[in-house]
Amino acid sequence: MSTVGIIGAGNIGSTLARGLVDRGYDVVISNSREPETLQHLVAELGPRARAATAADAAAAGDWVIVTVPLGAIYAIPAAPLAGKIVVDTNNYYWERDGHIAELDEKTTTTSEMLQRRLPDSTVVKGFNHIMSSQILTDGAAPGTPGRRALATASDSAAGVDFVTRLYEAFGFDTVNVGPLSESWRVERDQPAYVVRQTATELQENLARAQR
Repeated sequence: MSTVGIIGAGNIGSTLARGLVDRGYDVVISNSREPETLQHLVAELGPRARAATAADAAAAGDWVIVTVPLGAIYAIPAAPLAGKIVVDTNNYYWERDGHIAELDEKTTTTSEMLQRRLPDSTVVKGFNHIMSSQILTDGAAPGTPGRRALATASDSAAGVDFVTRLYEAFGFDTVNVGPLSESWRVERDQPAYVVRQTATELQENLARAQR
């Protein structure tokens, strides 16, 4: 699974693209505009990266990262993502996304919304509660005292296993939150959100979360 499609070229998307290229992956990255607007980024990333449309990035990736504003998930092409693992980095910011009743009423989660949009994909939460500037700097070797941990959630054990390996490649321990319905525990305004924490501390913060 050596080719990654990245839908969204903001801070998280471009940072993960750099990290993945450095780890030997080929990257096909898209944004909401034309691929030509990403030429500076792909030139910086080197020959392992190319720009494409969202549909082409979805089709090209053996697995795919979706890292777009929440309102944009309805434009994500579902058909080329069928049968693939899709890593969801999103959080709900009503100031950016507008108020979404089912999120305000806490009857669903952002990842469940993406899973509904992509019924034939395996959606798994990843990299949503770390600052983009820390993704490539805070990793450490296994067993390092105080090693940072990141959370994941999925309705699929295979999805959790996949992100666990991905986190390990970036130097992070993993804490499994559970199904997508529990992913709210690691989103905005919760104790585990964008703080540096070990696996034990992350588990404690997840338990302290209130909805």
